[in-house]
Amino acid sequence: MLKVGLTGGIGAGKSEVSRLLVECGAVLIDADRIAREVVAPGTPGLAAVVDAFGTEVLAADGSLDRPKLGSIVFADADRLAVLNSIVHPLVGARSRELESAAAEDSVVVHDVPLLTENGLAPLYDVVVVVDASPETQLDRLVRLRGMTEQDARARMAAQATRDKRREIADIVVDNDVPLEELRQRVRDVWDELVRRAHAPREAPEAPQE
Repeated sequence: MLKVGLTGGIGAGKSEVSRLLVECGAVLIDADRIAREVVAPGTPGLAAVVDAFGTEVLAADGSLDRPKLGSIVFADADRLAVLNSIVHPLVGARSRELESAAAEDSVVVHDVPLLTENGLAPLYDVVVVVDASPETQLDRLVRLRGMTEQDARARMAAQATRDKRREIADIVVDNDVPLEELRQRVRDVWDELVRRAHAPREAPEAPQE
């Protein structure tokens, strides 16, 4: 099994890259999707979030009002840290469960938005970073996701810098390109991941007498 950590700044196109990797044959473990599951109505995770932030972060149907919570935490680093301390352990535990269920010869891609920020690179055999210019990120967030420019800039500022993400990368996918060109780049990345998955692993050195 090859464990791949996939990350990238908000609006860089990481979700599109993960989708294309699944088309190639990857097993995807999506931290964002799991993060939603662990704070679904009736879960201990949601109860912990409400204890920390109050009932104002609940929608009328009792589910988590994610835009409301986002507007609170992405403008306040301390409150973001509180949210992360609740959600991240739950996401980690569920991710490990899903990984253990994958076949031994799988390329398992963990889609982790905050991989850089949380120092998680050592957990993976390979780290793939999806990279785009800040101008491209801002345009996608405003034009495609409907964010205000202020909200988009706040969310970008709450994440690691572009340079910090690139520092931990084994492979960088430049996504300042049209979709068809991105598709070919992802195919090339997949070929490299498969090669690494089947490469002989170095045996640990025997201890010195």
